[in-house]
Formats: sequence, C-alpha cells, structure tokens
Amino acid sequence: VQFVESGGGVVQPGESLTLSCKISTRYSIPGVGWYRQAPGKEREFVAKMTTGNDMNYADAVKGRFHISRDAGKNTVYLHVTPLKPEDTAVYYCYANIAVLGDRWGQGIQVTVSS
Repeated sequence: VQFVESGGGVVQPGESLTLSCKISTRYSIPGVGWYRQAPGKEREFVAKMTTGNDMNYADAVKGRFHISRDAGKNTVYLHVTPLKPEDTAVYYCYANIAVLGDRWGQGIQVTVSS
C-alpha cells in the first residue's frame, strides 16, 4: 500500500487549504479519513468517510473541515476553511483496506501562522 499526501504548508489564519491523499492498493477501500497530531499532543481523529458517503467529524472541526473522496482515483481530500492557529499539526491520511486493515500515510505538515 502506498500513500501520497500533498497540499500542506504554511498558511495564514483565515485562509483555506485542501489536503490530498492518493492511495495505491489492489484491494478495496471501505473507509478513509484523516487524523492529526499537534506538537506535544496525541494524535486525534479529524474526519472519516465510508464508501456509502457517511461522514463523521470531530467536534473541534465541524463546520470548517470537509472530507471527500474520488473513488475512481483512490484519492481522499480534506478541505479546510477558515484555518485557525490551533489547526497547526501533522495531518495523517488513513485507509481501512479490505484484507489488510487500517493503514496510514507518512503525514504532512500544516502550519497556520501570521
């Protein structure tokens, strides 16, 4: 399984950002999502989405984060607007893959700073 995450970087508060995660696998992917880990904190759940397009979000991000996927491209996205300084973290894409179970990307840094 290979993950290619992109879209991170340094942004100013109030701006928007879209993270992408392309997943390469021979197996089906019933579920995808995102977690994040801020400096000095534990990794926390952000959002997830199933093949039935059921979406769940952490309370801290509801209304600002939107998860979507392109099943044909095996790609999951996380759109964030507006960004806040407390969104600064390493964001990890994950996939629940048939046969294999949960797998994680390498993480991508998002820094929100003026």
